[in-house]
Amino acid sequence: MQLYNTLSAKERATLLEQAGEDRLTLSFYQYAKIGNPELFRNHLFVAWDQLEVLGRIYVANEGINAQLSLPAKNFESFKAFLDGIYFLENVRLNIAIEQNLKSFLKLKVKVRHKIVADGLNDETFDVTNKGVHLDAQKFNEIIEDPNTVLVDMRNHYESEIGHFKNAITPDVDTFRDSLDIIEEDLKEHKEDKKLVMYCTGGIRCEKASAYYKHKGFQNVFQLEGGIIEYTRQVQSKGLENKFIGKNFVFDHRRGERISEDVIANCHQCGNPCDTHVNCANEACHLLFIQCEECSKQMESCCSAECQEIIQLPYEEQKKLRSGLHNSNKIFKKGRSEKLKFKK
Repeated sequence: MQLYNTLSAKERATLLEQAGEDRLTLSFYQYAKIGNPELFRNHLFVAWDQLEVLGRIYVANEGINAQLSLPAKNFESFKAFLDGIYFLENVRLNIAIEQNLKSFLKLKVKVRHKIVADGLNDETFDVTNKGVHLDAQKFNEIIEDPNTVLVDMRNHYESEIGHFKNAITPDVDTFRDSLDIIEEDLKEHKEDKKLVMYCTGGIRCEKASAYYKHKGFQNVFQLEGGIIEYTRQVQSKGLENKFIGKNFVFDHRRGERISEDVIANCHQCGNPCDTHVNCANEACHLLFIQCEECSKQMESCCSAECQEIIQLPYEEQKKLRSGLHNSNKIFKKGRSEKLKFKK
């Protein structure tokens, strides 16, 4: 039974180009009690590999978090498969605003301790006791209320390129960092303010809404389906768009344009820019914002040091990064001292 990828990302990219088929990029999540995540993971991999699904999927005792792409022709079969799983029947599927043939190049279904890392070890916390869900229209109305506090539950590199008007955007690297900070900052308003939260697709603010209810906040709300679903409803219903800039996404696209506003700047020259790249030096791979001019000048690198390294023969580069673990740097853009115009 094949439970792993047999093709490299490069080989897969070539096949996708040759096939020339339309693919859909989508995401979904569901909090549910899964008794045997490993068995469920294997079941998903076998079924989705046959449907030519590619993506990043996390499974845990608390549920599933999926970001993926698949051939458009297989969408109905994929939906029927989900509907055959009792806790995924009619689950909301967030279809990407902008489609890309190569948004994902491998199928990765991983078992995790939690589908959203929160650093919590409180057995009395019930993640299913969530806040009130708001559609786009109700969300637009409630955030105009002076008694509302609007909080972005994403990380600093996400909100830097786009966020809702007047939102609190915590300067954090991880979701777990934001939980205590927000509670401390708003502790005096647990009863008199409406706490409204949003994130990319809804999964983080759903857990956060349950957490803050657990902590005694009386009026907790969340944007249903996150920024992705909000944008879809704004476009389909002709509503006012209150999101400015880009929505950061965790695939090869790195962002979806929601409004024409460019609210960030190139981290190397300071000019207006909201394009995320990863440093071309694989031993670094730092995520940062880089304009086209700097990309040409720096050869897609974050620093002169990295630029020197990519000139070396491949085998020498491979030796230099041997044993290095840079995963913590990938989504900590702007934290490097090499970037002159970091946030």
